[in-house]
Amino acid sequence: MDAGQTDLEGSIRDTLDPFLSERYDFKAARKDVLCGQVLWHSFADELGILGATLPEDVGGLGGGAAESCAIMEMFGRHLVWEPYLATAVIGGRLIQAHDPHSALLKSIANGEMTLAVAHGEPMGGFDLANVKATATLKGNGYTLSGQKTVVLYGTCAKAFVVIAKSPKGVAAFLVDAGSAGVERTDYRSIGGAPASDITFSDAPATLLGDADALSLIEQVFDEATVALCAEACGVMQKLLDITVDYTKERRQFGRAIAEFQVLQHRMVDMLVEVKQSRAITRTARIKLASGDRAATVSAAKSRVGRACRIVSQSAVQLHGGIGIAEETPVSHYFRRAMMIEQELGSTEFHLSRYERLELTGY
Repeated sequence: MDAGQTDLEGSIRDTLDPFLSERYDFKAARKDVLCGQVLWHSFADELGILGATLPEDVGGLGGGAAESCAIMEMFGRHLVWEPYLATAVIGGRLIQAHDPHSALLKSIANGEMTLAVAHGEPMGGFDLANVKATATLKGNGYTLSGQKTVVLYGTCAKAFVVIAKSPKGVAAFLVDAGSAGVERTDYRSIGGAPASDITFSDAPATLLGDADALSLIEQVFDEATVALCAEACGVMQKLLDITVDYTKERRQFGRAIAEFQVLQHRMVDMLVEVKQSRAITRTARIKLASGDRAATVSAAKSRVGRACRIVSQSAVQLHGGIGIAEETPVSHYFRRAMMIEQELGSTEFHLSRYERLELTGY
């Protein structure tokens, strides 16, 4: 067990890695365009990891960011397409902040509930404070209207966590996927995961927590961003492993190309990027409860995003033409790395956010 690793985190790693090696085939999962939920109920019934970060009294394991990062890193290593980040990390945390004993948390832990997070908007960037979708108070509830784009796993979600403007500020709302006023266009993202563009037209919505909850939403998204960085570390490690193995087998001029010094240097550069990404991700995870959380998370995401680009491009280049072939695993890991660079805020967004926070403090 690594220094500082919790017993639960170590157990998750030791159990999930061989489980996915034996049971998960990302190529088979990719064929299920509309959903991608291949092992979702197994994660709940056999492993219990859907409740890893949820309270024990709702069927969870009582873990935190370390456990979600361990899960996401294994998902990255095995290229798992499942709505864990949206359902358990973002949705679970927002629901838990609203009601730590909510029946919704139990349904997440037992695999009955799947959520998709609708935050991105056409031409909206990633600034969570800059949303145009609006929730209007009507009687004892809300109705929500607006457009959301690239809602990952919106195709299989039973409900959407929607970031929208309330009469008092930015807030999070829960909208049932089958509600009137919800129109969805489904497609597959460039990384392979199913996604949707969604239009809400006076759709019934339930407020999660306060009507002005921007600070909480930003905190939860920062936690999710660190988990995404952990996934990226798993993806990049796999890209490195695949590339090293390939260069040992591929022969030119009578010897394995792994013996060429210039290629060795290239793979060492990839290794350095992976190790630096792990280090800054761990730092960001530790700092989630500190006053400089936001700056540290943005520093990590911008650094990891840059590493994703370097490692994935190097892997493809060292493979040559087959590096972009559909039949080769490296092409799929390359696409996922490119998606992670943009997901939950691009490298450029987080670099600008880091600079602003460090210079101005807000």
